[in-house]
Amino acid sequence: MTRLIVRHRTTYRYRQPTAFGPHRLILRPKESRTLRLHKHKLEVSPAAAVSWAHDVTGNSVATATFREPADALIIDSVATLTLDVEKWPVFDIAASASSYPFLLSEDEMADLGGLRLQAYLDSTGELREWAWGFVAREGTDTLSLLKDISEGVAAQIVYEEREDESAQSPVQTLARGKGSCRDFAVLFVDAVRALGFGARIVSGYLYDPDRNLTGSSGSGSTHAWAEVYLPGAGWIMFDPTNRSVGGFNLIPVAVARHIRQVMPVSGSFIGDVAAFEALDVCVTVTPE
Repeated sequence: MTRLIVRHRTTYRYRQPTAFGPHRLILRPKESRTLRLHKHKLEVSPAAAVSWAHDVTGNSVATATFREPADALIIDSVATLTLDVEKWPVFDIAASASSYPFLLSEDEMADLGGLRLQAYLDSTGELREWAWGFVAREGTDTLSLLKDISEGVAAQIVYEEREDESAQSPVQTLARGKGSCRDFAVLFVDAVRALGFGARIVSGYLYDPDRNLTGSSGSGSTHAWAEVYLPGAGWIMFDPTNRSVGGFNLIPVAVARHIRQVMPVSGSFIGDVAAFEALDVCVTVTPE
């Protein structure tokens, strides 16, 4: 059990006072059986009216509406939480799903819905063929198959930092052989969906006290990974960037069908594009 403080500060700077459109903020850690949120403070400058709601997947979403123009927009989020996840968890997968392929119940298929459909175009079947390459035989162990695909992403794709907030398509990532944590997660999710699994994207923070994990900056950073649904065990976390399963060092903030739905900060400003000067994001994850 680890008690942590997560600080996430986003600063936009402009060359002259600028008016801002509404901003969508997904910064509040997602409470669960393994994550207890003690407090969360969100501050925005210039002053804004902030309203809260839950989206279709239950994520906490704040909408900030601004009244006055400014030459800087600062969004500061501080959360204190307890993370209680085993480093080597045992997953109680239903016997009916222990071997691949397996059948989902009618309710599971209906509820998973779009989470079983590939999010990106794969017109030539390249991604599907790549995913099927990990299936050794019919009746292969389900969890081993998913681990192999996660390992395969990390083994075949070189990690790179990309300033572009959007993700590459899985086919682009396979072609380039390079990608960020977002690209690793998107590739893994669409690959397992191509095999019929229900999977979703997760965004949040990576806790890295030893400072030796891929995609980390200092003791922590924003991060993206995946969850796959297996009957009996439920949602299991896979971080293909670091070849880990179970998420003992992952702090979820939001889950979604598509990576674009879990951006921490999104919004607009009104005026000349040339007015934008700089963006700075600072994230720390430290023991309380």
